Amino acid sequence: MKILSKNVYVGPNIYANFPVIRFQIDIGELENWPSMKLGEEFVSGLVDALPSLQQHGCSYGEPGGFIRRLREDEGTWIGHIWEHVALELQNLAGSDVGFGRTRSLGEVGCYNVVYQYQQRDVGLEAGALGMKLLTHLMPENVQKAIDANIEEDFDFADELNSFVRMAQRKEFGPSTGSLVAAAEERGIPWLRLNEYSLVQFGHGKYQQRIQATVTSQTKHIAVEISCDKEDTHNLLNDLGLPVPKQLMVYSARQAVRAANRIGYPVVVKPLNANHGRGVSINLSSDEEIEAGFAEAQKFGTSKAVLIESYLTGLDHRMLVVNNELVAVAKRVPGHVVGDGMNTIEQLVDIVNQDPRRGIGHEKVLTRLELDTQAERLMADAGYDKDTVLEKDQIFYLRSTANLSTGGTAIDVTDIVHPDNRDMAIRAIKAIGLDVGGVDFLTDDISKSFKEIGGGICECNAAPGFRMHVAPSEGTPRDVAGKVIDMLFPTGSKASIPIAGITGTNGKTTTSRMLASIMKSAGYTTGMTSTDGVYIDGHLSVKGDMTGPTSAQIVLRDPNVDFAIMETARGGILKRGLGYKSCDVGACLNISSDHLGQRGIDTLEQLAQIKRVVVEVAKDVVVLNADDHHCLAMADFCSANRICYVTLNPGHGLVREHIRSGGMAVVLEQGINGDMITIYDKGAHIPLLWTHLIPATIEGKATHNVQNAMFATAMAYSFETSLEDIRQGLRIFNTSFYQAPGRLNIYDEHPFKVILDYAHNPAAIKTITDLATRLDVVGKRRIVMAMPGDRRNEDFVEAASIIANHFDEYICKADDDRRGRGFDEVPTILKDTLVKEGVSENAVQIIPSESDAVEKALEDCQKGDLLIILGDNITRCWKQIVHFNSGETAEAVGETPSQDFPEKLYEPVEHKFELSAGESIVKDDRGVRLVIERDEDSD
Repeated sequence: MKILSKNVYVGPNIYANFPVIRFQIDIGELENWPSMKLGEEFVSGLVDALPSLQQHGCSYGEPGGFIRRLREDEGTWIGHIWEHVALELQNLAGSDVGFGRTRSLGEVGCYNVVYQYQQRDVGLEAGALGMKLLTHLMPENVQKAIDANIEEDFDFADELNSFVRMAQRKEFGPSTGSLVAAAEERGIPWLRLNEYSLVQFGHGKYQQRIQATVTSQTKHIAVEISCDKEDTHNLLNDLGLPVPKQLMVYSARQAVRAANRIGYPVVVKPLNANHGRGVSINLSSDEEIEAGFAEAQKFGTSKAVLIESYLTGLDHRMLVVNNELVAVAKRVPGHVVGDGMNTIEQLVDIVNQDPRRGIGHEKVLTRLELDTQAERLMADAGYDKDTVLEKDQIFYLRSTANLSTGGTAIDVTDIVHPDNRDMAIRAIKAIGLDVGGVDFLTDDISKSFKEIGGGICECNAAPGFRMHVAPSEGTPRDVAGKVIDMLFPTGSKASIPIAGITGTNGKTTTSRMLASIMKSAGYTTGMTSTDGVYIDGHLSVKGDMTGPTSAQIVLRDPNVDFAIMETARGGILKRGLGYKSCDVGACLNISSDHLGQRGIDTLEQLAQIKRVVVEVAKDVVVLNADDHHCLAMADFCSANRICYVTLNPGHGLVREHIRSGGMAVVLEQGINGDMITIYDKGAHIPLLWTHLIPATIEGKATHNVQNAMFATAMAYSFETSLEDIRQGLRIFNTSFYQAPGRLNIYDEHPFKVILDYAHNPAAIKTITDLATRLDVVGKRRIVMAMPGDRRNEDFVEAASIIANHFDEYICKADDDRRGRGFDEVPTILKDTLVKEGVSENAVQIIPSESDAVEKALEDCQKGDLLIILGDNITRCWKQIVHFNSGETAEAVGETPSQDFPEKLYEPVEHKFELSAGESIVKDDRGVRLVIERDEDSD
């Protein structure tokens, strides 16, 4: 089997609205070996290895459905089987996943295999282990036919054990997992910030963080106190709370002396450790003290060890959250109960058959182990693993009651005596923790410690929640919910408004317009775009930032209170969305771009990808009513409302939508020009004349009129005031600094220059239409190119659009040819222009963008219009600003622009002698470095 491609989707995608892994595979010879041909031995072996597969319903929707599918008729193929195995392996490791889908790619033997995951590495490893298992189970003749690499010593039980342990290191622990689940129940978004347990709840300025059960409100000094058992003891003792006698020692000799001073029996434990590690209890001799001291030093990070008086009684964990006792669990050390027949080792195996027990924190309970501590306790009692205990005899294999060492927990929250409740709350308040656990020993938690005695043996920061959310016996407690409610009290905000914007053209300009409006409304915006990530209008990260990583940069920024997510096709295809949902989602248009790439060959397929943004919108979806691909998306929306945008005031569907009380933004014609108008719930709201919006060039740039209408629709959907919408559109312009590469106009030469990053036929058409509407005294000129990774038919379409609309043409290439020849793209463009009737004398080929722009500027005369479709926008703008025709300053009577006062670099050649060959570095106008080395150079 060959893996053709792999994608790990981190958010909503074209397969599901949650994270999935997708493999495109070619199963080759295995296409001839469905499950029934692989044989009953294969199926039985799979069921024996993973008995829980019998719970998979598959297409039958009932337990046993998948196994039935394996055995019926011709069965099913290996990709589908792999999907189920990968899911079940994750479930065995503690991940609750169930979604999978395997579909043919249309070619024989090629399939899409998609399955859900919760943690990336666990999901991928589940796939790898699943394929190992399936290959191992295949008959020998099939293994030979597919030339499988079979591991001779493959032991699935051992591999599964290693996989589960790896998964536990990667997945959330039970405490963090319960907090995440509680947040999801309350509709609070979350982001995982590292590979461990650091999690952000909420977005932007409303965020709160947790690490395990330490919260962003937990005081550092309180954690320090709780981690130092001596400080904790002294603090509680000074307040008169019940604590044992305690001494700190640094050597075994000191430990023996301290134990004798306190009086046997005693407890020996590290100064700072957790989970009961290194703790020895009920020690009654000098020899035991010395052994206990050595054990304590193994697990503590300090050389200091504590000796304290041994308190009798049952171990109780009392959990306090926000000064409230929310749960109490009685903890029982890991133990076995004799039956008069089985040995201790056999009894341990019987206990571990409990389906609630797993490896580490995988399940509610942890497996019992016959380790060093168990062997010591057996030896002390005169037993070994082959001892047969009497019927009903209880034997403890642990001296402490931690769940992580096989203990059990019984919920006793409802019977706690008020004195004990107040004692626990007072202890945690004294330390200063917002979330803390009190380990309290008493014979009966329902009776006051003042009457029957008892004492606090420890107070813990970051207490585990597993014993409370899933006790062995008793009522589970929503302790995680108490923490979330503390972090986000009733009425407080957790989410910031999120606007998702997609489409083929206009995304960046619409995003910038919306940012301008929301800034006028007083928000601190975070925006992703093809230019970079902007926080409150300032560039934070430069580059094409329209994927999930950039979205999370915005959502994690503590200053942001409004997010604008420009979301491009590439990010959705590769990794999905970087946000689970948005409040308002918009699709501006669907037109030909990037077709023929990554399996996307039609506009319908492109629309399906971009539709993901509107599918996850919760409140309002904004759609282009003039684009039938956008209109079709309405059938897939789950948002509360749809707002249509149209340039056609006579649009039939929009008219009916308005009459039924729907929302729409319509361009209406008036005596004074075109008016952007809002319709909502029967109201007719004139907003703004288009010629008053600078970005529309007095209303002539129709594409920016439409972009302004989309920005209006989205802002209005967020209940932004009309005045803020007007103001935001009035102050937005398409200067290089506010919108680089988006209709940047330079008027300081005797001719007008417009720089734009139009790079597909639809965008080039909008620029061509604008050029024809502008009043031009001289000639219309254009410098054009298209990215080399587009199809030849796209080049032909773009050239056909501009043909006969300009007087002079210069065809160039982008700096990055993207697999094309040096002048391949401009040659195709020129040939098409000539075929469309353009005079060959009016078309020049200058492959270098820098040279092409320079030549176009030199050719321009007074009154001309020059359109430059640039790739390296900053370099093109510098060339435009610094160009001096020799006539500019005198003819216009103005000094040249000071936008870029620095001098342009003069071409300079530097030579360097290297140890292996000569390197010549050429500086081409300070923009590009070309390195040439000898063939033998390293």
